[in-house]
Amino acid sequence: MKAAQGCVFKFGDNVDTDVIIPARYLNSSDPKELATHCMEDIDKDFVKKVHEGDIIVANKNFGCGSSREHAPISIKAAGVSCVIAETFARIFYRNAINIGLPIIECPQAAKEINAGDEIKVDFDSGIITDITTKKEYKGQAFPPFMQKIIDCEGLVNYINQKEK
Repeated sequence: MKAAQGCVFKFGDNVDTDVIIPARYLNSSDPKELATHCMEDIDKDFVKKVHEGDIIVANKNFGCGSSREHAPISIKAAGVSCVIAETFARIFYRNAINIGLPIIECPQAAKEINAGDEIKVDFDSGIITDITTKKEYKGQAFPPFMQKIIDCEGLVNYINQKEK
């Protein structure tokens, strides 16, 4: 996956992992099951509205709170192709890359892109294009090794592929 394109779902500051996937659903590790509850405590209709390829845009400190891989897994399994934020909680950032969910820090894009906008993200260059407003933003591009991890759908698959 070298690019993503989709409709934006916009969230604010400090979206924590308990909101991304509420603790009451952590008895499952099935991505499809987790996806059915993704973001439900902040937007109960999120899973009904999100389509394959859509993109989450948020403000500061996305993914803060408890360290749980379930959070990026639920986002990815819900069909979200990328998350853009001003900043990410470091453990969420690492968990997202480990499971192959592309995330990009870009403060200007996070502030200016609106819910419902259609955007495109080029992972090689870090260029985020708001197709709706015709604005372009320069996000943090993925280093080649991170791109390979994402292309392999996560760290475990990347390591397994390297061993072959």
